[in-house]
Amino acid sequence: MINLRQKIDAYPFFSGIDPAHLTLVAQSASEVAFKTGEVLFREGQPANRFFLIAKGKVALEVHDVTDKTVFIEELAAGDVLGWSWLFPPFVWHFQARAVEPTEAIALDGAHLLIAGERDHDFGYELMKRVAQVVIHRLQATRRRLLAQQIESVLEG
Repeated sequence: MINLRQKIDAYPFFSGIDPAHLTLVAQSASEVAFKTGEVLFREGQPANRFFLIAKGKVALEVHDVTDKTVFIEELAAGDVLGWSWLFPPFVWHFQARAVEPTEAIALDGAHLLIAGERDHDFGYELMKRVAQVVIHRLQATRRRLLAQQIESVLEG
């Protein structure tokens, strides 16, 4: 049976990480499951976890000014979710909802933040990896917005 540390080690997000740092990550890990339609977290709530998606799909959503839910992106197995625990004011800026039955590994954000403060090499490594995810998501959002603009122009 594969232990949690080995499962975390298999995630691309942690590829090549120092084994001692992987041990720090695994200390706060737990396995979680979500049913279709279940909300992992809501926009504005305290952010305290970092998810490694193992199975299933999760929709990132945001509420617009009319309180309509707007789809941002769909994440699947191998993706990571949630970095708001890393930056003040430590609240979620999006909503995450399981689109199908989903299994994940949840990491305690406070534990990771404290570990990064105590071990700056670990903190720097974690920040570099999270920054790559943030950049990827921003670029994907930009491409979607451009596609929507082009579609709007062609329709109108």
